[in-house]
Amino acid sequence: MKSPRNKTIDFSMDKGQQYLNRCIDVSSDVSLPEILDKTIYGDTFEVLKHLPKKCVDLLIVDPCYNLDKNFHGLKFSKLNDTEYVKYTCRWIEAVLPLLKDNASIYVCCDWQSSLLIGNVLNQYFNIVNRITWQREKGRGAQTNWKNAMEDIWFATVSKKYTFNVESVKSRRKVIAPYKTNGKPKDWEETEGGNYRNTYPSNFWDDISIPYWSMPENTAHPTQKPEKLFAKLILASSNKGDVVLDPFLGSGTSSVVAKKLGRHFIGIEQNPLYCSWAEYRLELADTDKTIQGYTNGVFWERNTLSQQHKEKKDD
Repeated sequence: MKSPRNKTIDFSMDKGQQYLNRCIDVSSDVSLPEILDKTIYGDTFEVLKHLPKKCVDLLIVDPCYNLDKNFHGLKFSKLNDTEYVKYTCRWIEAVLPLLKDNASIYVCCDWQSSLLIGNVLNQYFNIVNRITWQREKGRGAQTNWKNAMEDIWFATVSKKYTFNVESVKSRRKVIAPYKTNGKPKDWEETEGGNYRNTYPSNFWDDISIPYWSMPENTAHPTQKPEKLFAKLILASSNKGDVVLDPFLGSGTSSVVAKKLGRHFIGIEQNPLYCSWAEYRLELADTDKTIQGYTNGVFWERNTLSQQHKEKKDD
């Protein structure tokens, strides 16, 4: 029996079938309206062949890292570097025709696969930046530093792309508040403390990995936080744009796109993960909240009480 506070989504296909039935199959060419805001159940390499050309504004890719991993029965086995590069080229060449000329691309990876993926992306796209985010968790290591960081490569199809920097500012506590004529300079004085909204860097230390008491948490072994993808989607797309995730997993990119007023297309080959994604999309009909993101601002970790106050005041 789970604790009443344990909100982890971990139901079996007995319950999941009703949600899997909402997913669609794509085995022949389709138009954009047929797949918009849908979860596609199938092998992404087969599905991508049939999607309409130049329909995607933002591509978010969270591929299998080059590690041995069991995804609830579907296993990925570690490849040698040459084979992993071929795997990366294969999905890039499959999605490339679908991207608009001003599209942006974000690719998640660990430090090892990052070394390979960055070089491959550079052959196809314009590399803009590499984001490193602190995972917070990580297994202890006796003979090495604990691995608590991951990378996200930011690339674009061309030099013309969307970047809404005002939409992704971070709220930071002001340690030494400076005033001009007795008034705060570039910061805000509140009952909960003094804060400044700052421009984002490419190092993110404000992300919490989903854990058992968070409504977004699922039993997926490599689930990404909604707050993480919210930054990508807000920065590199506009309302009404199309976000594609060819390795959807438990649905985080689609759920966040929906909450933020974007269209989404998600492809996933694991039926259990498809059902979890559809369940989360159903929850997003009535709950648009994203943990750590309030009133258009990304908060530092462990500032929950102040965020709740702002929600009440809004």
